[in-house]
Amino acid sequence: MKILDWKKYEEMAEKAIAEGCVLLENKGNVLPLLKGEKVSIFGRIQDSYYKSGTGSGGMVNITKVWSIPEGLESRGGVVINKKLRKIYADWEKNHPFDAGIGWGQEPWNQEEMPLTQELVEEASAESDVAIVIIGRTAGEDRDNLYKEGSYLLTKAEEDMMKKVRTAFKKMVVLLNVGNIIDMSFVTKYKPEAVMYVWQGGMQGGLGTADILTGKISPSGKLTDTIANKIEDYPSDKNFGGNDGNVYQEDIFVGYRYFETFAKDKVMYPFGFGLSYTSFDISAAKSSNDEKNQVFKVSVNVKNTGAVSGKEVVQVYVQSPNGKLGKASRVLVDFEKTKNLCAGESETLDFTVLYKTFASYDDGAECSTGNKYSWILEAGEYKVFAGSDVRSATEIFKFNLEKLIVIKKCEQVLAAVTDFERWHNENGKITMEKAPKRIKSMKVRRASELPQEIKQTDTNYKLSDVVHGNVSLEQFTAQLSDEDLSCIIRGEGMGSSLVTPGTASAYGGVSPHLKEMGIATVCSDDGPSGMRLDSGIKAFSLPNGTLLASTFNRKLVKELYTFTGMEMCSKKVDNLLGPGMNIHRHPLNGRNFEYFSEDPYITGQIGSAMIKGLQSQGVTGTMKHFCANNQETRRNFFNAEVSERALREIYLKGFEIAVENGADSVMSTYGKVNGIWTAGNYDLDTVVLRKEWGFTGIEMTDWWANINDEDNLEPNKHNFAAMTRAQNDIYMCCSSAKENPEGDNTLESLKDGSLTLGELQRNAMNILRHVMKTYAMKRLMGTEEKVQIINRPKDPDEINVDNLEFTEIKKDKEYKFDLTYQESKAFSNFAFGFEVKDVGTYEITLTGSSEMGVLAQIPVTIFLQGTPATSFTFNGTDGKDVALTKNMIFPARVCVSRINVGANGLKLKELKMKYISDKMTV
Repeated sequence: MKILDWKKYEEMAEKAIAEGCVLLENKGNVLPLLKGEKVSIFGRIQDSYYKSGTGSGGMVNITKVWSIPEGLESRGGVVINKKLRKIYADWEKNHPFDAGIGWGQEPWNQEEMPLTQELVEEASAESDVAIVIIGRTAGEDRDNLYKEGSYLLTKAEEDMMKKVRTAFKKMVVLLNVGNIIDMSFVTKYKPEAVMYVWQGGMQGGLGTADILTGKISPSGKLTDTIANKIEDYPSDKNFGGNDGNVYQEDIFVGYRYFETFAKDKVMYPFGFGLSYTSFDISAAKSSNDEKNQVFKVSVNVKNTGAVSGKEVVQVYVQSPNGKLGKASRVLVDFEKTKNLCAGESETLDFTVLYKTFASYDDGAECSTGNKYSWILEAGEYKVFAGSDVRSATEIFKFNLEKLIVIKKCEQVLAAVTDFERWHNENGKITMEKAPKRIKSMKVRRASELPQEIKQTDTNYKLSDVVHGNVSLEQFTAQLSDEDLSCIIRGEGMGSSLVTPGTASAYGGVSPHLKEMGIATVCSDDGPSGMRLDSGIKAFSLPNGTLLASTFNRKLVKELYTFTGMEMCSKKVDNLLGPGMNIHRHPLNGRNFEYFSEDPYITGQIGSAMIKGLQSQGVTGTMKHFCANNQETRRNFFNAEVSERALREIYLKGFEIAVENGADSVMSTYGKVNGIWTAGNYDLDTVVLRKEWGFTGIEMTDWWANINDEDNLEPNKHNFAAMTRAQNDIYMCCSSAKENPEGDNTLESLKDGSLTLGELQRNAMNILRHVMKTYAMKRLMGTEEKVQIINRPKDPDEINVDNLEFTEIKKDKEYKFDLTYQESKAFSNFAFGFEVKDVGTYEITLTGSSEMGVLAQIPVTIFLQGTPATSFTFNGTDGKDVALTKNMIFPARVCVSRINVGANGLKLKELKMKYISDKMTV
């Protein structure tokens, strides 16, 4: 029996939040707040803490989100201005939080309460410190914009800072955001302290309070460079296009650009972050082993301050610029110390493989002559160590007398259009042509077709393969053409085959596949916690940028060990995360899910998450593979990028995760050099499987476009192109067994454009994965059960473990008895619906009450976790009363619940009747 201690889960999240807060300014040691210090808190987001960004990576149902003021109150020690808190609370009654209408439509910020100078001065008269909280969100389908209320402060926020600055001697600014924002306010208003607190999930206010009160000394570090102006970012001129962007900056992303060409444009360098104490970082010993292509360094860290704290040591390499042109520094390793007491020291040891800082020669004008190879050019290599990229000092150097070829590859994913990219010519930016693709994917695929397995008529179960009684090939041989076409379909969202309200089911998605003992695997969004559209509550985790800012692999792994146990308890086998794309530009709305502008820390933190999940028998899906660096028109967007930049920047994090055991990956919605990634053979087979040795599964993003070189137009039903690329599963179909969307798998098999061997290959990838899942253990009865302890009881929680689904059609009226349980306050009635005819339905709710006619008893019907319609019953003198409203059922599979808001009602019956296919009420 596994024991998930919810209290320890919360504590681990709070620790991660605290270690991820990045302190950028702290003049006069205004932080930490002292015991008994009086604090006034400004900003309406103080009571509306952003736990995450928007979309699938943030929509976790929770009971409570801890705000920063609540966190401070819980921790005690400081005195909060209650009068000012009440003024904000009263104002918000008439200015409620705006959640937007529809998917991805939540505004980037919330309306700010206007401040009078008198109110601010009154607060100043009774407070020592002002805390100003700025909040922002963005996310899936919702890029940031260079406008007020998104990247820039609003006029109301500017006015708030100006008035607070005038009245208070001590001003602290906290940024509850998913992305970095314009920081010019630091120069303009000169706050004593500035801290990115990011979006910390449901425990966010508590972890932040631990830093503010000094319970924990800040140790978070920036995973992005903060430039003076947005136009200073190297990708700025080539970001935000409707059809595509040219990645002209090439490998010079983030600090690779700034530290090489534009140090003067940096406000806060990559890796920067202050502490409440001070540290001395010095070299201990070092050695180079050219034969084994590795160097080793040891670094001593001493706490030279007055309080305990942790420090991050970052190791960088400066390679000789050579013919290829390099960035001046590249992160090759990092480690966080233990908590060091004042005067205490620790020595950290680093072993760095040469391949970590190798360059890729893609055969451009400035080639070394070793085309399509990872190489190290001859010359002097300098190793730096420190607490950020700028302050790191040289601790070691070594020479390579001649060029070393680390690994030979073949040209893949190269450009198909003419464009120029940046090159480092002796510290100056020059231009060179990006090499174009030579060999087509079609030709390469035709020369590498997998061998066909002769089909047989046997009755093996997949458990026979698990137990070693038959081979995977023998089991696969018994799959018919129909079985093979079905197993590459994922079913969802909210498939009734798995946990209600989750993202998809895959594996055993037809009666026959299930008869063969193939487990039905459940996947669910997302990296910030399980998104359960049934309305079931889950743990809301800190966002990706915050976790990367901890620079603490061990901590992240431990946190996701708890998440893995939680997944087991909900019968969720595959979490759709981590998000591992690069922060190419600050306005990418999905940056909150991703980690950094740097691929090394991206790969390391993503690997830690996946290892934590895998330790509990579940797994995570790294996404979005690859170059998903903006949300605007992501379904049609084309990234024009060189092979070198792809390999060194945009693929590197995924490669690191594969080396560390990642076994599930999701392709993107968009195109890379003209081919949608869902059907990109070079990406999905040559790089992922042949070069990296990946043996897991690859899935498409949900309802993704697919194309290939013969059919450049996008087609969501071209499963043949997906299969040829060795992207294993299409996510997702409304019914895997019925195939209502009509994919082209069987017809392509018949006309020879898809081979049986390719289908069998993909099926074996899926089966190999299924055999390792917790779902397979459940099917075989060998899983370890999970008991959750110390979780606060939620009166709004519903149990859907044994939820039965009713098929709903338009030619029938449906009745559901509600007398099986008492309709007391906060009670819930749960239903599962397989809606054959989506559209608008007439809903009639019948109930009675012994209360007087003026009584009001609210009843809300939720659909997929969101309020869909509501009824108000008055007292009925015990007589049955029927209330009717219209309600939209927009999806094939829906989970609904009726929530009773007060005592005094006896619900009797629910009726449903189809009205029309219109999605309006």
